[in-house]
Amino acid sequence: MWKIIASAVFAIMVPMASAAADLSPTEMRWLKGAWPVIAFAKEAKLPLDIVVQPQLAPGAAPLALAFVDGRCKLVLSMRGNPEADASLDRIEPDLLDAALELMAAHELGHCRRYLDGAWYSLPAGFSTSVPASLAADLRAAYADVQAARHEEGYGDLVGLAWTEQHHPQLYARLHAWLLRERSTDLVHGSPHDTLAWLQLAKDSATLDHGSIFTSAAAVWTLGLNVDD
Repeated sequence: MWKIIASAVFAIMVPMASAAADLSPTEMRWLKGAWPVIAFAKEAKLPLDIVVQPQLAPGAAPLALAFVDGRCKLVLSMRGNPEADASLDRIEPDLLDAALELMAAHELGHCRRYLDGAWYSLPAGFSTSVPASLAADLRAAYADVQAARHEEGYGDLVGLAWTEQHHPQLYARLHAWLLRERSTDLVHGSPHDTLAWLQLAKDSATLDHGSIFTSAAAVWTLGLNVDD
C-alpha cells in the first residue's frame, strides 16, 4: 500500500480542476476521496500533478508518489489491478473519504521530503545502524530498506496529522485502521514496518504542532530515537 515510484511514469495527466472523462469509476472514487488533499497542495503551491497509468498494473500499489523533473506525481495504478477495489472494500464506508485523504496526505509527505532535498536523509545526529554481521554486499541494500522505512514512517505521520486537523472525530478509528493495515502480514524491518511511529501517534494531541509537515516531523524524530 502506498509505494514510492522512483522511475518515470507513462500516464494520462489529469487536470487539477477537473477529472478526465475516460477515467474508470474506481479511479474517480479514489480521486474524489483524495481531492481535499489535492486542493490543499494546489493552495500551498506545491508542484503536484495527478497521473493515471493507462496500462494494466496488476500487483502495483493503487496510489503512489513519483518525483520527476522537480515535480511530484500522484500516481494512480488501478487498471487491471484488483487491489484498487480491494483497498476500498477493506475500509468501513463511513471512514472511506477520510481514509483516502489520509492516504493522499501520506503521499504528500513524500512530496514534501523530495522538495526539501531530504529524501532518504536523517536529521543531524542520526544515522542508520547496519548490523556488523551483515555481509558487505548486503549492507547498502539494508541501508536502503531502512531509509525507505523511515520515509514511510514520516508519510504515515503526515497522513495522521492531516486526520488530526481535518477529521479529529475520526482520528482514533483511522489510527486503528492504519495500525491494522501496517500490522497485516508484517515483515519486521520492511519498508512498511512503521509501527514505531504509529505507536507514538496513538494520541492525536502528539500531532498538534502546526502544519501537517512540522507536526509529523516532530513525532518522526522521536520515533527515530526508538527505531532500529
